Amino acid sequence: MPKDKEEKGDSKKNDDNNDVEFIEEEQNSSSFSRDESDIVRDLKKKLKQCEKERKEYLDGWQRTKADSINKKKEDEKRREEFSKFAKEDLLHELLPVVDSFEMAFVDKKIWEGLPENWRKGVEYIYAQFMDTLKRNGLESVDPKGQPFDPNLHTAVETVESGDEKEDDIVLEVAQKGYMLHGRMIRPARVKVGEYKSK
Repeated sequence: MPKDKEEKGDSKKNDDNNDVEFIEEEQNSSSFSRDESDIVRDLKKKLKQCEKERKEYLDGWQRTKADSINKKKEDEKRREEFSKFAKEDLLHELLPVVDSFEMAFVDKKIWEGLPENWRKGVEYIYAQFMDTLKRNGLESVDPKGQPFDPNLHTAVETVESGDEKEDDIVLEVAQKGYMLHGRMIRPARVKVGEYKSK
């Protein structure tokens, strides 16, 4: 056994022996007129104090452990949020490319007049591109026919309508909106119906 371990062991034995000797001295000494019940009461008092301290230390340790676990969870959540939205700037830069693809497809007559192989190739590239964006959490927002919501849409024009049901309804989408993991990163630019009675 290493020397300092022996010393610690000896020190502990000495402490225990000292406690026992002290109690025996208390019992046997003529200067103390205490009986066994007083000694037992004192020992119970010390035991209660030790149990109270042990409980305080245990509660403190458990709180610290719970705080540590909660901090780890919060850090993990922050890391996930950061990794989810770290791509936002890049996706903002790619959205005009998506808009250009969609503008190219708008005029069906011109689009269908192009050579078929070329059209299919461009459509395949577009589909691949959109699939990649979708896998990275990007979703398009096409609110045509829905009530206008200034939190999700930007009105670029109001269109008079004789139909009361079209009042404050998105009649046309000038530019699709996009959400990233459920958070709006670009509101849709829309034309909103405005009811005018005749």
